[in-house]
Amino acid sequence: MMRLFTILGALSAGIAVAAGAFGAHALRARVEPRLLEVFETGARYQMYHALALLAVAWLVGQGGRVAGPAAWAGWCFVAGTLLFSGSLYAMTFTGIRALGAITPLGGVAFLAGWLLLAVAGSRLGR
Repeated sequence: MMRLFTILGALSAGIAVAAGAFGAHALRARVEPRLLEVFETGARYQMYHALALLAVAWLVGQGGRVAGPAAWAGWCFVAGTLLFSGSLYAMTFTGIRALGAITPLGGVAFLAGWLLLAVAGSRLGR
């Protein structure tokens, strides 16, 4: 699991950097400013949670009672990225604003992940 979350975190961070560059350069002339902001929000939150996945990898590596909640946090971050950032990216490319209804589900997954990460952290050193 440590290896998996390290790989997922690194790949997600790389995609976030690429998305940010794409938004700053290629999308600026192609989409309205509000949709560009939406895209940038997706890239920013993807990066935050890519870094969180690297923290998850470290916590999973601690083993014991820490690993379980840390792994669940990681899966929540992955799901949150797909739902939150993915829906914002899709909304930008398609212009279908109804996709924004999916975004809060990703936000809930992110919140659950942070709560589980706190639980994992509370078990360190015990």
